Parts: sequence; structure tokens; C-alpha cells
Amino acid sequence: MSDQLEKIVDVIYQKICAKLKGMGYIEIEASGRHVHLSRKVIDELFGKGYQLTNIRSLSQPGQFVSAERVTLIGPKGQLSNVVVLGPERAHSQIEVSKTDAKILGVNAPIQESGKIQGTSPIEISANGNKVQLNQGVLVAERHIHMSLADAERLALKDGDRVDVEVSSDRPVIFKKVNLRVSDQYDTYMHIDYDEANACNLTNKTFGLIIKK
Repeated sequence: MSDQLEKIVDVIYQKICAKLKGMGYIEIEASGRHVHLSRKVIDELFGKGYQLTNIRSLSQPGQFVSAERVTLIGPKGQLSNVVVLGPERAHSQIEVSKTDAKILGVNAPIQESGKIQGTSPIEISANGNKVQLNQGVLVAERHIHMSLADAERLALKDGDRVDVEVSSDRPVIFKKVNLRVSDQYDTYMHIDYDEANACNLTNKTFGLIIKK
């Protein structure tokens, strides 16, 4: 496909997306296992003052996939080549699926991303260095990042819970999806790989928001 044709296709796709959003549809993304690291842990794993290497931007503004990878070490097993997302955070957080948690042998609770109190401990290794975290492992509850403009158009607000009917060849309805609204967000729904497999999620899958 030529560059010009790709641009035309992208413009058409963006127009379709805008039309669907206006009807209450939302694009769904699957979020695989990943870690967010604090400055302290980055220093301990990669060296003092080390800066994460941005190799690809994510759908949320300012968020990116880094070149750095780590290994998660649990009581029963480990997961290698786990991606580190940037930028650095105030507190380290490890997001896994329930399947991943069983492999590691940790009891990862389903919680809102960013709320790590009461979450499971884990050991992280990289570059021959190891760090033991007393907490931070969780299964992020399914959620929607939504822009203020989209929330206003759909008469929704931060903290609302909505159902989302997934349009796929294995349709499901995800219940009580947490809505997070901010002028810093672009509108996408995030689910983990267990949930993505349950609905046979493919690229450019949309769901319909059903208000409670």
C-alpha cells in the first residue's frame, strides 16, 4: 500500500471512529502484562539516573513502550521479557492477568490501576540486578479512559460504571466497567488478555456503551 493510500485509509478510518463514538461505541484495546517503575527501582535495575528508551507511543498521551524488559519472579514461576511502560511513576506497579498470576504463584487482586495498597509482592530482575517489592502486583480492572468531550457528549462522568457490549464474532457484555474521565485522556477501553481471549478481540474491535 502506498503512503498516499495509507493516509486516505487513515482519514476514512478516523471519520468512521468519530461517527461510532458519537453513537456510544468505543474502541477496545488489550493490555498485556507490563510494569510501571518508580525512579528508585529504575536506578536499582538499570543504573542511577537511567532514562527509559521510548520506542513507541501508546494510545494515551505521554505514555510509551520502552525498549527495557524485566523478569518477574514469583514463588512458583517466572515471566521473562516483560515490557516496561513509561514514563516513570511515583510507585512501581506490575499489571498481569489472572493466568499470569497463577504462573507466578501470586494472589494478585483485581483493582483499579494506581491503587496498589494490599497488592501482592514480587521480585523483579534486569541486567543481573534484582529488586524485591513488598507490593505492586495486581490485575487491573477493566476500564475506560475517556476524554472530557466524549464524556460530556455521552452524559457520563468520572467514576461512573457502565456495561459494554463487545462487537466481535464471540460477543460478550462486560459488566461494571470503570469510567475514568480526564482532559489528558483519549477515549479507549482497556481489558487484559484473559478478557480479550474471551471475546476473541481483534484489531479495531468496538464495543457499545450501555448506560446503567
